[in-house]
Parts: sequence; C-alpha cells; structure tokens
Amino acid sequence: MQQVTTLSSGVCMPLVGLGTYKTRGKDLIHSVVKAALQAGYRAFDTAAVYRNETEIGDALKQLLPEFGLERKDVFITSKLSPQDHGFERSLQAFELSLSNLQLTYLDLYLIHWPGVQKLKASNHMIQSDDALNQYLRGQSWKALESIHKSGKVRAIGVSNYTVAHLEDLLKTATVVPHVNQVEYHPHYLQKGLKKFCDLKGIHLQAYSSLGTTVEVSPLRQDPKVLRIASRLSRSPAQVLLRWATQQGVSVLPKSTNTSHIAENIQLDFNLTAEDFAELSSLSTSLKYAWDPSTIH
Repeated sequence: MQQVTTLSSGVCMPLVGLGTYKTRGKDLIHSVVKAALQAGYRAFDTAAVYRNETEIGDALKQLLPEFGLERKDVFITSKLSPQDHGFERSLQAFELSLSNLQLTYLDLYLIHWPGVQKLKASNHMIQSDDALNQYLRGQSWKALESIHKSGKVRAIGVSNYTVAHLEDLLKTATVVPHVNQVEYHPHYLQKGLKKFCDLKGIHLQAYSSLGTTVEVSPLRQDPKVLRIASRLSRSPAQVLLRWATQQGVSVLPKSTNTSHIAENIQLDFNLTAEDFAELSSLSTSLKYAWDPSTIH
C-alpha cells in the first residue's frame, strides 16, 4: 500500500506521483501511464504548459477500467500557465485543463509560477511591472479559491513560490495554500522555505528530486549518494526519493523507462539517522531548474 500524506484541506495525497514534464506523444504517454499504474502509482502530475493533458486524459480514461480502478482511485494535479494569470483567465484556464483531461474535478490545482508571462505594465493603469505582477498573481489565487469553493478542485496550491511570495499571498488569502511544489533535493536544501511551509501547514512537494534529467546527473553521481545506495543495495534514485519522503515531502519522479518507473515507487526502506544527516549536508550546492527569487 502506497504511503499518503493528508493535506490541510483533509484530502489524502500519495507521497509518490508520476511527473510528466517533457513526456509527450500519445503512444509514449499511454505506455508510461500504463507502466505507472501497473507499478502502483495512483498520482499523476501535469500542467497546461506541458502540453500533454489531453493525452493523459485519454490514457487514464482507457486504462483505469483495465486495472479495475475508478476516477476516485487516482490523484490528478494540473497547473495554471504563467500566461493565464488574472481572475477570469485563471477560471477559463482551469476549465480548459479539466476539459482536456476529460474530468469533472481535479484533486489539486497549482499556480505554476509566481510571474506573469509577457507582462507589459505600460498597457495597464498600474505602472510598475512588479506591482502588476503581484496584483495579477493575487487575482489568480482568488480564482483558485473560488474554484475550490465550487468543489471542482479538492485542494489548491502554488509552485515555485519563495517565502516572500507566500508571505505576499497570505496577506489577502482566505485559503492558505495546501501545497507548494518546488525544487527540493540534497543539492538544493531550501531549509527556510521548508520551515515556513511546515509552520503554515503548507505541504512541501518536491520536483527535480534526482537533479537533472540528463544521463549523468551530478546529484545521482554524488559519491555520498552512491556510497549509501551501494550499502543499502538500492539505486541512487531510490535513496534520493526516500530522503524526501522520509521527511514527509512528496515527490514526482519522471521517467519513460518502465523499470525506472517501477523502481522509483519502491521506497519501502528507511535511511538511518546517519545516512539522512549525510545526505542533508552534501558539499555541493546546485539549483537545476528555474529561479523564482528574481520574481517580485
């Protein structure tokens, strides 16, 4: 039985979900979703900007009955595109994602990025890009609160939000985000953000848990990671994923390799306190994805 975490909304979410960034094409997505369901995955993470919602919807519609599963047995997440910030645009974008996925509700909907794509403040009454960005971001959150109240989404949250972004949101929010999905791994320890989220009851969800998606990831090749993996007879990926889940952080490993998909959810082991401490104090500090700290 897969481990779950309970969000502040009371909704249960699997600790391991399948990430689908850069996974495109009907046949590939069908085979990946099938392999994931076969391996025991019950959570799938997508986004409008991934441009694969329709294919994922098709795959789930066809495959769930084959595995004796119903809609309620899986946890589906999608995200608002940075180009769709603002109240009305967010409402419309959510409905489009829902339609593409062929669902009547989502389990989790996130604001993907704290910045507005192609923002031109000169076209608005608000003269500062930063001020307009903050205004539209706030309006997007109001839209998500409205969707949540309607029952069309069971939990709402944000992605790539720093402590400053969260503090700004909480000034006017009537619903505290249930989730903040960010880059989080032993090469990029966001201790301050983790502490803030814990304090506010915001579940921290990790992406890029394995570092980069290139064949030779500096994180997966870190000597300490390799040494611990060898001692436990586990893969470096399993060690890195367990490092997160053991502290209650959910993960979204992505792969198109059937054996890796199965391996990444087999986290039925514990790191010792020494292993955990060692992984949490690696000498390397590297950020592999986008940096939201430049967005105000």
